[in-house]
Amino acid sequence: MPDDRAHAGNDPAAVLEGLPPYPFPNPTALEPPPEWAQLRARCPVARIELASGDEALLLTRYDDVRAMLSDPRFSRQLDADDASRVSDSDDGGVFSRPSASTGGEAAADEPEASMLGGPGHRRWRRLVGKAFTVKRVQALRPGMTELAEQLITDIVEAGAPANIGPALGFPLPVFVICDLLGVPRDDRGRFAHWSDTMLNMTRFSQDEIDRSGREFYQYMTELVATKRSAPGDDLLSALAADMTASELVMTGQGLLIAGHETTANMIGKMVAMLLADRERRWERLLADPSLVPPAVEEALRFDANPGFGMPRYVSEETVVGGTTLPRGTTVVCSMASGNRDTDAFDGAGEMDLARRPNPHLAFGVGPHSCVGQQLARVELQTVLEVLLRRLPTLELVGDAADLRARQGLIVGGIDQVLVRW
Repeated sequence: MPDDRAHAGNDPAAVLEGLPPYPFPNPTALEPPPEWAQLRARCPVARIELASGDEALLLTRYDDVRAMLSDPRFSRQLDADDASRVSDSDDGGVFSRPSASTGGEAAADEPEASMLGGPGHRRWRRLVGKAFTVKRVQALRPGMTELAEQLITDIVEAGAPANIGPALGFPLPVFVICDLLGVPRDDRGRFAHWSDTMLNMTRFSQDEIDRSGREFYQYMTELVATKRSAPGDDLLSALAADMTASELVMTGQGLLIAGHETTANMIGKMVAMLLADRERRWERLLADPSLVPPAVEEALRFDANPGFGMPRYVSEETVVGGTTLPRGTTVVCSMASGNRDTDAFDGAGEMDLARRPNPHLAFGVGPHSCVGQQLARVELQTVLEVLLRRLPTLELVGDAADLRARQGLIVGGIDQVLVRW
């Protein structure tokens, strides 16, 4: 649906029926919700109802989303008393938990809380960012390629059909981030349940969420103690000299979850997108593998199933999209809707594998943009390069329209991407 920028005021009732529940359902796993285009056109700052029943405001235009994510007045203080709760769980969900590392019991003056914004956050990014420079990440590429080759060999030996997620999408990024952090290989499988529980908005009870949080915290506390007493050649050991134990626990948890969950889901979605229009997408890459890097960027931009978006807390009154936002407002930035904004991207509704430049918002922008985005890019490029070379006849099993989106997960995803070759 093309955008029609005739402004009808910032009341979603003028565009949609009632106060719409958010996130909006996708018509299919690969199609964007029609509400994105409707709101971009007529209600770019819209009132929505979250899974908790709380209200928030939703930004859908590229310029508004980019401005908010870059503005320090919009903080991550989602545990404020007047902040909206994202999830229907008692604690309001992952964004509202003061600290995953302490089971949600951190005080505001504890070290890990100070890492969320201001000088503490800048210090944290400076320390952790050293591990994710372009040069260091590129040095990991040969190992990623070897791992992708082995995983695809296992897929071929097991025979078709294969489910891309558990066979390739999950193991590759989790193996990479575990090796980077120094997590024992035998422990890698435990993170799937922990992250799935902690990132879900509606599927798990508070008891299940709390149990996963305690287990994950205990595991990471013990791992950090090991790294501090007997350092190895890994990121947690390298950071131990500059971080407290509690900061290391929070860092390890954050990187383990963010370092595999989003990329694991994106691998499946990227393969599904490319195979959904096989002749124009997959076969074009087979004919010109040099398009893999821009194709990865375009898959990130074109992703219609990214999950929740990025919430922010308004710490002082400001104006966005012609609407005054009072202090204490919770705002959700839909990077995926912004990525489909026709004012920002020519042919925004089409997947252009050669699109350059491509200033998409998939990794966020500003001080809280994804610290591991270079790692994710190289992982996605590596997987795609090896798949094209090893399985050029790859195709979806069944119709792309029948793919089912994972429900209630903050980071989105597809239940199964079955393929054959």
